[in-house]
Amino acid sequence: MPVGSAFHARTRELCESLSYRDWAGYYAVSAYETHYEHEYNALRNACGLIDISPLFKYHVSGRDATRLVNRIITRDATKMAVGQVYYTPWCDDEGKVIDDGTVTRVSEQSYRWTAADPSLRWLTQNASGLEVRVDDVSEQVAALALQGPTSAALLRQVSTANLDALRYFRATTGTIGGVPVDISRTGYTGDLGYEIWMPWDASLQVWDAIVSAGPAFDLHPVGMQALDIARIEAGLLLIGVDFNGSRKALIESQKYTPFELGMARLIDLKKGPFIGRKALASEVLRGHPRQVVGLEIEWTDVEKLYEAVGLPPTAPAGTSRVAVPVYNGGAQVGRATSTTWSPVMKKLIALATIDAPHFAMGTRLEMEMTVDAVRRRARATVVPMPFFNPPRKTQPA
Repeated sequence: MPVGSAFHARTRELCESLSYRDWAGYYAVSAYETHYEHEYNALRNACGLIDISPLFKYHVSGRDATRLVNRIITRDATKMAVGQVYYTPWCDDEGKVIDDGTVTRVSEQSYRWTAADPSLRWLTQNASGLEVRVDDVSEQVAALALQGPTSAALLRQVSTANLDALRYFRATTGTIGGVPVDISRTGYTGDLGYEIWMPWDASLQVWDAIVSAGPAFDLHPVGMQALDIARIEAGLLLIGVDFNGSRKALIESQKYTPFELGMARLIDLKKGPFIGRKALASEVLRGHPRQVVGLEIEWTDVEKLYEAVGLPPTAPAGTSRVAVPVYNGGAQVGRATSTTWSPVMKKLIALATIDAPHFAMGTRLEMEMTVDAVRRRARATVVPMPFFNPPRKTQPA
């Protein structure tokens, strides 16, 4: 049975819908109101506050901390500056992705590591022979994501941190409500935003300070339904939905390499040895047989499918995480794993795993759609990701 996170005492009072889901053993709000519309609009037009405390969080420290990080992740940790954040996958010996997350270099010999799935055993197993300590701080560090166009202005008002100097995927320190916090310019929405890391037992002071200043910036608490739409627009994958971690995969085809996930830019084969390097180097030579890509579905086709049975066309009420086949002609060439209507783009979009050579940009495919309990098809095109990529995400805030 789930338990309340660090912010449950506040989110419970605000959750009018009483709609929750289980996130890593914690109650996570699906939508605060009966519909997520206001929460989504806050992310794209104002700012939203999201409880991300259920993330697994680890503190890696010691003389060999950098050696351990570099041994596990696919990027070159020796190039990380203090205050820099890496988004990175990490793999098993066969080059299959175990998980992905962020690694922040807090100091010369310490890192904060976040993961969607438990990773303590993997980190400690690979720390053998190194002078390093790995602490699971998941229940000692609470976290909030403050995301959206007005997030920087709000954070400037409540925080002592120097946000003017905080670049994309960098971190700094400061206080909010008198509580020492770490602030990183990161997030899972593909928009301007920040993630705030704080002591678990002082978390409500931070929440209250942010919320008290919120009305001037149209702040809304945001649940998982709105976040799901935003992360698809941003082309961000969800483990267990768009791909499976290799440790939880039941069959070989459920395992993915970083190349198959479209993460080639996050692999540095020129750095020293790391777990999975040999397998990934071989994959470079032979190519990868499939890849996760973005699909844009032809809305005129969707309208025709509904009109054919006498129904008005209907946009999905939320995100579908049910995998559906994708075809080229009469042959299935992949599957769409996350599908949503993008309110900001006014398009039906999807993340999909597509077999080679059909994942090339501009390839015309067909995606299965069920209308009135009958399986039909609508045309779809492979398009670049992210679907939504506003300049404010990376520009000086």
